[in-house]
Amino acid sequence: MIQVTNLTKRFGEFTAVDHISFSVKKGQIFAFLGPNGAGKTTTIKMLTTLLLPTEGKIEMNGVDPTQDKDGARRSFGIVFQDPSLDDELTALENMEFHGILYGVPRKLLKQRIEQLMKFVELWDRKDDLVKHFSGGMKRRLEIARGLIHHPKILFLDEPTLGLDPQTRNHIWSYIQDLNKKEGMTVFFTTHYMEEANRVANEIAVIDHGKIMIHGTSKALQEKTKTHTLEEAFLALTGKEIRDEVAGSSDQLRMRHRIWTRR
Repeated sequence: MIQVTNLTKRFGEFTAVDHISFSVKKGQIFAFLGPNGAGKTTTIKMLTTLLLPTEGKIEMNGVDPTQDKDGARRSFGIVFQDPSLDDELTALENMEFHGILYGVPRKLLKQRIEQLMKFVELWDRKDDLVKHFSGGMKRRLEIARGLIHHPKILFLDEPTLGLDPQTRNHIWSYIQDLNKKEGMTVFFTTHYMEEANRVANEIAVIDHGKIMIHGTSKALQEKTKTHTLEEAFLALTGKEIRDEVAGSSDQLRMRHRIWTRR
């Protein structure tokens, strides 16, 4: 379903993603793990047409996103790391707006919205303004919105960040149910190792822009001679605390230099 070959992204002299290659089979739940600033979000942005690669090749559901952005976008839904709902609209209006953007036929759109909002248990709150929703409710609505056009692939960039354990478990129950019922491929990032260990069929660990290892949770533990996925992750990436703000600022400054040269 997803084939990545020698994918690279540079911002001036800074290499955020460095010649990575991996594949995700149809119907898999694939976890993409790494410390802060490792290159996870940059990779997702290239896969989802938000960034053009510097080098390398992507094939997604038989489509090259760099050549056919619209075709690729019809294949996937995405839940971003940062909130992307319009707080001044109702839950229903957010769903309708997204469906219209994706060209979902009106008759089908109404049916699809009701189905999805019932699925994430928000149908009774459809007429409420999103600004009154809790963080967990917003995440559930974003997942429903990402599924409005019946995508083959769902990208989730830290979908449960900051949520309580009960809400996290509910969200993963929804996603796993969709994966089983519709055979939807799921590609996600997370800092919660227990999530990846519990739900992912395959795991890739990226650090400093390079893929360190790729396989099942059990295979990663065997290769690192550790007893848990978290121990394997630390063995591969080290125990030093990463400064996400500093890394992000460096990238932003680099991007600013690039834009000002144009």
